[in-house]
Amino acid sequence: MIKVGIVGVGTVGSSVVRLLENNIDVIKARSGKEIVPVLGIVKNLDRKRDVDIELSDDVQKLLNRDDIDIVVELMGGVDEAFEVVKQALQKGKAVVTANKALLAYHRYELEGIANSIPIGYEASVAGGIPIIKALREGLSANHIESIKGIMNGTCNYILTKMMNEKVEFEDVLKEAQELGYAEADPTFDVGGFDAAHKLLILASIAYGIDAKPEDILIEGIESINSEDIFFAKEFGYNIKLLTIAKKIGDEVELRVHPALLPKSEMIAKVDGVMNGVSVVGDFVGETMYYGPGAGGDATASAVVADIIDIARDGHNSPMLGFKSSIKKGELKLKNQDEIETKYYVRMEVEDKVGVLSQIAKILGEYNISIESFLQKQSQQKDSATLLFSTHRCLEKEIQSALKELENCEFVNHKPVMIRIED
Repeated sequence: MIKVGIVGVGTVGSSVVRLLENNIDVIKARSGKEIVPVLGIVKNLDRKRDVDIELSDDVQKLLNRDDIDIVVELMGGVDEAFEVVKQALQKGKAVVTANKALLAYHRYELEGIANSIPIGYEASVAGGIPIIKALREGLSANHIESIKGIMNGTCNYILTKMMNEKVEFEDVLKEAQELGYAEADPTFDVGGFDAAHKLLILASIAYGIDAKPEDILIEGIESINSEDIFFAKEFGYNIKLLTIAKKIGDEVELRVHPALLPKSEMIAKVDGVMNGVSVVGDFVGETMYYGPGAGGDATASAVVADIIDIARDGHNSPMLGFKSSIKKGELKLKNQDEIETKYYVRMEVEDKVGVLSQIAKILGEYNISIESFLQKQSQQKDSATLLFSTHRCLEKEIQSALKELENCEFVNHKPVMIRIED
């Protein structure tokens, strides 16, 4: 018998308990062992929870029980969760976690502490989609050329509604909060940080890159408005909050930001609260993974899959997928300034003769040429809204050009830029 203790019996933790109890027969048949949840740790014992296991508010009670084989960490946060997981590993207990923030900061440290003790973390990225297993096992013979992901359901829901229903960001965000898709403070989601944590985990498995959130480009979707949606539709794009890992030579780009994607791309068709991940391997080509990225049952499915894998003794591969250090350290993180792609820009300017030529002149000074262009009448008197895309250029060039344009007297507001991935 495998006994499981759960730290954090909220939405996901309760689903884990129910899944282990309701599907006990198939779980035993697949794992070869009976797996039983025996203790849950909660912060508030007075709060009613729909589970039939012993509950405690003392995490040491769980950690000190010799008969608990697997600790499931679902408490969230970074520092306290790290201490709990570290102590569990030091006591020889296997760990399963859904905590992307913990892994974004401490994955390599935990891998060193664990040594040969299993750590499962499938649920930390894209909920019920088995993308960790796909990268670490199914695609392990490939050099991974790129990963593109839509890995935040809140942002994807908001952008899908904006694309389909001509509504503004603030209105859709309010609706998402009412439906429970967005938190009361949505910054972590709409600011791109949630997706960035997930990207860093995948990048470690694919490339052996030990980067932290502070090291990579992260932008949210707060500045997107109906004018951007208009341009996207006019030129055959969808707008998505995209996570990108891309190997170019001996460097890896890691970035999270809104992106204009051609509607023909599979990843651009992922709508609503769903998640999708596209992985390109050098031999297999493109593979696509789609499914629910959040929710109690979907996440619990991934958590219990890791528990079953550990019970089978099949979870004995290295946590981040590399048995030797040859791969790790070979690749380095690309400087954000050297990223090269196309860009879309929205500007509100004075509607007078000579403005367009001055904009073109400034862009030209930074080696930037315009590929497509639209002009719309602004709601403000004597103003015009310019929407244009560029040919490929460097990040440092577009950033410098936009900074100079922002300071021009004929520019009414700070320009808005969205990267184009095609």
